[in-house]
Amino acid sequence: MKTIKFQIVSLLLFFSASVISQNKTFEVTITGKGNPILFFPGFTCPGEVYEDIVAELSKTNECHVFTFAGFGDVPAIEKPWLPKIKEEITTYIYDKNLREITLIGHSLGGTLSLWLGTEESNNFKKIIAIDALPSTGALMMPNFNSETIVYDNPYNKRLLEMNDENFEAMATQMASGMTLNEGKKQVIKDWIINTDRETYVYGYTELLKLDLREAISEIKIPVTILGATKPYGLEMVQKTFEEQYKNLKNYKIKFAEDSAHFIMFDQPEWLLEAINSELK
Repeated sequence: MKTIKFQIVSLLLFFSASVISQNKTFEVTITGKGNPILFFPGFTCPGEVYEDIVAELSKTNECHVFTFAGFGDVPAIEKPWLPKIKEEITTYIYDKNLREITLIGHSLGGTLSLWLGTEESNNFKKIIAIDALPSTGALMMPNFNSETIVYDNPYNKRLLEMNDENFEAMATQMASGMTLNEGKKQVIKDWIINTDRETYVYGYTELLKLDLREAISEIKIPVTILGATKPYGLEMVQKTFEEQYKNLKNYKIKFAEDSAHFIMFDQPEWLLEAINSELK
């Protein structure tokens, strides 16, 4: 009988410590108490990419960890994908009556944080962008013009028609350059493979099209950018970040030495210390 009572109490404690909220565009896991932090993952990543960070920060903060539609186990939605996510996050914030929010976003999640900050800063206290840029498209394409980015193009068609074997080979190659942590390359690869294919293709198209380089001048709250130096080296990365963020008024940049894109895997202690420093 004592064992049964113990199990019931344990289950109650578990469910009181972790709450899952769902709508069509994302799933959110909520843990901890204190000032709210919203965690937005990078492209193809579920919220578990923040697992180790949240384990620490949930001791002092209420952590809202998002997984977007089409990633992980969250069902896909019709396009446009990214604008719907942004709109529903704003609704989520008001429905939950959240105040003094810190936004933490990796890659796509960092860009999304900046986008939210350009239009709605009243409830936000700070943005921490992890290896994220205002314009991914400008990084990828010379003479970038967002008007030329469309859903229907030959590259997208090839991706949609690509067989599973070739897509897996592509995912393997992509994952190999995103982290220096050999044990995490398979994890990243699996996240890419498990992503809904149309979300992968059209969602990334929307990310490429999004250009916030001018709009970030409207952000009124402090922004901290935590950048990775691999594989291009500190000098080139620093030049890229300073050029893309030149219209942002109140920001600082810190660089993680010997880290590729997934800083949380390559330099987890550095990243946690950097985030804690900003939260204080």
